[in-house]
Amino acid sequence: MPASLQIKEIAASQTWPLRHQVMWPDKPVTFVQLPEDAEGVHFGAFLGQELVAVVSLFRQGEQEAQFRKFATLQRYQGQGIGRQLLGHVFAHASSRQLTLVWCHARSSAAAFYQKLGMQVAGAPFVKNGGEYVRMERWLTRA
Repeated sequence: MPASLQIKEIAASQTWPLRHQVMWPDKPVTFVQLPEDAEGVHFGAFLGQELVAVVSLFRQGEQEAQFRKFATLQRYQGQGIGRQLLGHVFAHASSRQLTLVWCHARSSAAAFYQKLGMQVAGAPFVKNGGEYVRMERWLTRA
């Protein structure tokens, strides 16, 4: 895990270029902009001045939140940056008295999320031509 990694809250617009590059480079950048981005909390992982990973968290009711658009630049994948970024998301949610964090994960990434304490909840489904599954992690309150 890179020692100089810093995680901080960023503006939604700062997530868009990285989301676009990593997740949907063949679509227009507007494809990765969410209507609810204005209501979310967005986190960026930085190595020095370079933004290398992003994730957005959206509260869903009183007790839960969904994270979306989690992306790490390909050249930094497999170095623990995503794991540290999601750990930050779980701690943030727990500190706000949330009890459940969930996502719609690409089925191919389910094993990664399971290593972070998330569990499959429900049957796989297809969205935007890819197979996804709901993954959940129950939190202990801070």
